[in-house]
Amino acid sequence: MSKIIKPNRVLAGLGALSGLLLPVMAFAADKPTLNAGDTAWMLTSTALVLLMTIPGLALFYGGMVRSKNVLSMLMQCFAITCLVTILWALFGYSIAFGDGGNGFWGGLGKAFLQGVGVDSLSGSIPETVFMCFQMTFAIITPALIVGAFAERMKFSAMLWFMGIWVLVVYSPIAHWVWGPGGWLGGKGVLDFAGGTVVHINAGVAGLMAALVMGKRKGYPTTPMMPHNLGYTLIGASLLWVGWFGFNAGSELAADGTAGMAMAVTQIATAAAALAWMFSEWMVHGKPSVLGIASGAVAGLVAITPASGFVGPMGSIAVGAAAGVGCFLAATKMKNALGYDDSLDAFGVHAIGGIIGALLTGVFCAPSLGGSGFSDGVTSIGTQVGIQALGVIATLVYTAVMSLVILKILDAVMGLRVSEEAETEGLDIALHDERGYNL
Repeated sequence: MSKIIKPNRVLAGLGALSGLLLPVMAFAADKPTLNAGDTAWMLTSTALVLLMTIPGLALFYGGMVRSKNVLSMLMQCFAITCLVTILWALFGYSIAFGDGGNGFWGGLGKAFLQGVGVDSLSGSIPETVFMCFQMTFAIITPALIVGAFAERMKFSAMLWFMGIWVLVVYSPIAHWVWGPGGWLGGKGVLDFAGGTVVHINAGVAGLMAALVMGKRKGYPTTPMMPHNLGYTLIGASLLWVGWFGFNAGSELAADGTAGMAMAVTQIATAAAALAWMFSEWMVHGKPSVLGIASGAVAGLVAITPASGFVGPMGSIAVGAAAGVGCFLAATKMKNALGYDDSLDAFGVHAIGGIIGALLTGVFCAPSLGGSGFSDGVTSIGTQVGIQALGVIATLVYTAVMSLVILKILDAVMGLRVSEEAETEGLDIALHDERGYNL
C-alpha cells in the first residue's frame, strides 16, 4: 500500500521551497535584461545623431562660410568625428559614465573600454550601444564650437584644443548631469538630452575662442556673405531629422516618453523657425533662408533639455521663446558687444540652451502639461532655481577651462593662421585643395 502524503505536509513543503526561491526570483527580476525593441531603436538613434555631425552640421556650417573656406569647415567636422571617437573609447566614456569616481568625474575604471563587452548591459540595451550613442554626443559638441572661430584657426591648434577640451570639459560635465552619482543630477537638474552638457557647453567655449582669437580680418566692415545657402538649408534639414535620435533616443527605450520627446521636438522646432522668420521679417523687411534655418536650429537646441519633461503646448512656448531670443542674440547682442562669433555658435547654442534649460523648470510642471518636477520639488520657482544652478555651473566651468586651454595653446603653438593664409583662404593655405574647381 502506497504511503499517503497529507495535504498540510505538501503545503508546508511548497512554502519552504518558495521561501528558498524568493531571493533567487527577486535577483532575477532586478537583473537587467536585453530588450530587442529598445536596442533596435537605440541603434537607429545612434546613427541619426552621427548624421547630425557628418554631414548635417558640416553642410550647415560649410554653406555659411566663404567659398575659400568651405573645405576647411567640412574637414574640421570630419576630423573631430575621428579624433573624438578614439578619445572617447580610450578615456572619455570612463570619465563621463564610469562609476569608480565621485560626483565630479567617473574615474578610469572603464578606460580603454574595460568591461564593455558583448554581454554587458546598460539598462535594457547593450552597453556597447549606449557607449556609441553617448559617443555621438561627444562628437557633435566640440564640432559645434568651430562655428564661433570659423575661417581663422590653425587646423593643428583646432585638433589639440578639441582633443583636450572633450576630456577636460565635456566628459566631466556629462558626468555631473548624467553619470552615476553626478552632482548636478543629484541636485535635481533636469537635462533630458543636453541643454547644459552639449549646447551651453559648446556655445560658451565658442565665445571664449572667438574672444581669444579676435575678429576675422576685415570684420565687420568687409562683407562676408554665406557662399552657399543651399548647403546650409540641407544641413539644417539633416540636423532636424537627426535630432529625433538626439532627443527621443535619450530616453534609451522605445516607449511613450520617447514618443512624446519626438513630438515636442518637431513642434518646438517649427515654432522657433516661424518665430525667427517673423522677427526678421518685421525688423529687416524680408524673411531669409538663413533666418528660418537658424531659427529651426535654435528651436532644436532649446527643446533638447526639455524634450522628456514638457508637453506639446509647453514645447510651442519653448520654441517661440528660443526663436525670438536667439534672433536677438545673433543680431542685436552680437553687434552691440562687437565680438566675432562667425556662425553664431554662442548666439544660437548657448543662448538657446539657457532658454531651454530655464523653461524646462517652468513647463515640466504637471499643471502646464509636463511630466513633473525633480524628486522632492513641489514648485516651479524651486525647479527653475535648480535649473539655474546647472546653467551657472556649466557657464563658469566651461568658460574658465576653455580659456585656460586656449591661452596655453596660443602660447605654445599659436591659434591663428597668418594674415596671408586668412586672405588666401584656409582650403588652399591649410589643405592645398579647393572646394570648387570651376
